[in-house]
Amino acid sequence: MTESTSKPLPKSAKGDRDRLLADYKSRIERARVYDVAIVSALEVAPKLSARLNNKVLLKREDTQSVHSFKLRGAYNKIVKLPEATRARGVICASAGNHAQGVALSAKRLGIPAWIVMPRTTPSVKVDAVRALGGRIVLFGDAFDDAAAHAVELAEAKGLTMIPPYDDAEVIAGQGTVAKEILEQIGADGPLDAIFVCTGGGGLLAGIAAWVKAVRPGVKVISVEPDDSDCMAQALEAGRRIKLPQVGLFADGVAVRQAGAEPFKVCRETVDACLRVSADEICAAIRDVFAENRSLPEPAGALAVAGIKKWVAQTGDTGKTFVATISGANLNFDRLRHIAERAELGDGRETLLGVTIPEQPGSFKRFLKQLGRRPITEFSYRYASNGAAHVFAGVHFDDKAGRDTTIESLRADGYAVADLTDNEMAKVHVRYMVGGRAPGIVDERLYRFEFPERPGALADFLQAIGSRWNISLFHYRNHGAAYGRVLCGLQVPKKERADCRRALDELGYEYQDESENPAYRLFIAG
Repeated sequence: MTESTSKPLPKSAKGDRDRLLADYKSRIERARVYDVAIVSALEVAPKLSARLNNKVLLKREDTQSVHSFKLRGAYNKIVKLPEATRARGVICASAGNHAQGVALSAKRLGIPAWIVMPRTTPSVKVDAVRALGGRIVLFGDAFDDAAAHAVELAEAKGLTMIPPYDDAEVIAGQGTVAKEILEQIGADGPLDAIFVCTGGGGLLAGIAAWVKAVRPGVKVISVEPDDSDCMAQALEAGRRIKLPQVGLFADGVAVRQAGAEPFKVCRETVDACLRVSADEICAAIRDVFAENRSLPEPAGALAVAGIKKWVAQTGDTGKTFVATISGANLNFDRLRHIAERAELGDGRETLLGVTIPEQPGSFKRFLKQLGRRPITEFSYRYASNGAAHVFAGVHFDDKAGRDTTIESLRADGYAVADLTDNEMAKVHVRYMVGGRAPGIVDERLYRFEFPERPGALADFLQAIGSRWNISLFHYRNHGAAYGRVLCGLQVPKKERADCRRALDELGYEYQDESENPAYRLFIAG
């Protein structure tokens, strides 16, 4: 199951599948969510609809009191615990939205709730949980650390663990989203597909179970980041896959392995899976803002990005699609990064690295080739080899126009590198053009990601140590759980193996970018 073309998975026997759907239909009908949740609006998105030539509807789960659908499953699970069990208290591990759902549910029921969160959790989410009365424990740099500590606390204090997605009652609570959608559309109303943001799979399983039990002709399509696609990989393989690492941008769905119960449901009910890039997610956030001035978090905008990708791939017109807007717990600091990347996500902006001969008229000829197109960024740096390098962000109406312009530049003697998909160029190099240091020898360039917390940058520099000279360093805070650093080290060739081993031992994710064309064009001495 990948993108819009899906090879069907082997299904269970019809009787088993029917029993599964009947069980979940009953659970969803009995789910208790409206003590804490509202029936969220299903709104037409007129701008997207006109642009995509399909009717696009937004299911506004971002308007819940905790700005996410997560309170549905959390409350349904907690309220159905035996009274004596519930009174002892509950606990969860979460980086944000599930934590708020558990804290609110516990407050409404008058029971204690312990919330274990990674130390890297954005402050907006920590503050929100604290305001709801949750007893916060900050532990570890990643979700896995927090989850392991939550298990220890649950055993020590006799608390009940409330899972974020891998539980039938949690799934049933989330499934009320689909029940509302079909009621809002009407029994005979047009509906071709529901696009669902997916992490561990609780919302996807709940929506898919209800839809296939009640209106099986409607497609259910999962949407995940391309660097956190545990459900897509599981459905393709026919078994749950544990990812070695997950992307950092859409933290609300940064899950390494789909839940066992969601996978059991989804393999019987999900029609297709889509993967979208971080840039496409940013473009979707901007699209939602343009519609109603709301700002979904990256995970919350996945479904809109999925609809856009689906239409681009299939050419569908005249259809009715629903996107779940699933969360709006967005750190304000991240808006700068989102705005920068949104243009790239829609294919409107192309980043070019162009080498210009230092000859009379060459710069003028270059600008003439670009024509009257909008330029979003332009950096120019003379190089010592008789040439100059330009880093340019240019708007093109379509791919054909971009390709034609690049071909014309090359035909006119310019060396052109398309850097639009070059992550290092987008995160670091665009802010460093002109930072050459002639005479630097044995420089190797590495891109790191490390947990963002007070003192993290100092800890990182301490970990790098002093064996090799730091020749370049660029750090930029994007308001996310992980910081991104570009670091140059002077490493003699005979010591490179030692350097790699030392970097491996640090435990940080890193990539060797020494051969990256953006580095060669704009930074290398």
